[in-house]
Amino acid sequence: MTLFEELDARLLPGFRRQSVQGPDGEILALVGGEGPPLLMLHGDPQTHLCWHQIAPSLAENYTVVLTDLRGRGESHKPGETPEHLAYAKRTHAREQVEVMAALGFERFRLVGHDRGARVARRMALDHPGRIERLGIMDIVPALDFYEATTAQIAQDYYYFFFLTQPRPIPETLVRGNPEMFMGQILTGLPGQTAVYHPEAYKAYIAASSSDEAVLAMCECFRAGLSQDIEHDREDRAAGRTIACPTLVMWGDQGVVGKNFDLQSIWRAWAPDIRFAPMPCGHFIPEEQPEQALRALREFLA
Repeated sequence: MTLFEELDARLLPGFRRQSVQGPDGEILALVGGEGPPLLMLHGDPQTHLCWHQIAPSLAENYTVVLTDLRGRGESHKPGETPEHLAYAKRTHAREQVEVMAALGFERFRLVGHDRGARVARRMALDHPGRIERLGIMDIVPALDFYEATTAQIAQDYYYFFFLTQPRPIPETLVRGNPEMFMGQILTGLPGQTAVYHPEAYKAYIAASSSDEAVLAMCECFRAGLSQDIEHDREDRAAGRTIACPTLVMWGDQGVVGKNFDLQSIWRAWAPDIRFAPMPCGHFIPEEQPEQALRALREFLA
């Protein structure tokens, strides 16, 4: 049994690990519980384990699916592709829809944090018939983020601009000490209050520090600055919005909560919307799991 398998058995008891063939490679999925399907997507630089304090409780009422996004954890990791298309959130979203279909779920509830929230939002825009309810944690849509960025935001979220530099500049520098770089994101953002399970923290560092994972992370941020912005611009011009009920959560001590008018931004994208600020920084699932769970239970029901 691998380190990751042992951690899943301890931190996500009752969840079954399986590999699902996606359109371009295999996606790791953990499935647990019974009831209406609920897909939960993790952020950077993490894996499905970020939900270990929330998912078991939700599995009392839902069939909870936890996946590792492409480029992350134990899922496949495409290399560099023209125009960074492999890591556009549209590509991520299509893959996750197909994974859920392969598991037998055509319609489902959806929750995402950080990078997973960006994929979840794109999924709701591109596949409205699939998503029943959408929960978003601590992001600003790509176009709004870059339009509103100030010097302070750029300082706090420096890696949004560092990781988008041409290959191999960021890859080479991050590979000099990937453990330090990933650890700084996990613990060093303004407003951070996360106390990670020590073994989960080690798993995040191990999963994100390989050469393939570093390249995937850079490509994902490059796609954010190119493909994702363009897709947002097209949606805005066409007046496309999220059709399903949406819950937006954020850490009121973090960069997003302190620097963006989130209610104004998100009302423009999701007419049927609710808001739930959390007393924490960016990593809501591990900084405020109990409050996040209460908000999700109420909303998802």
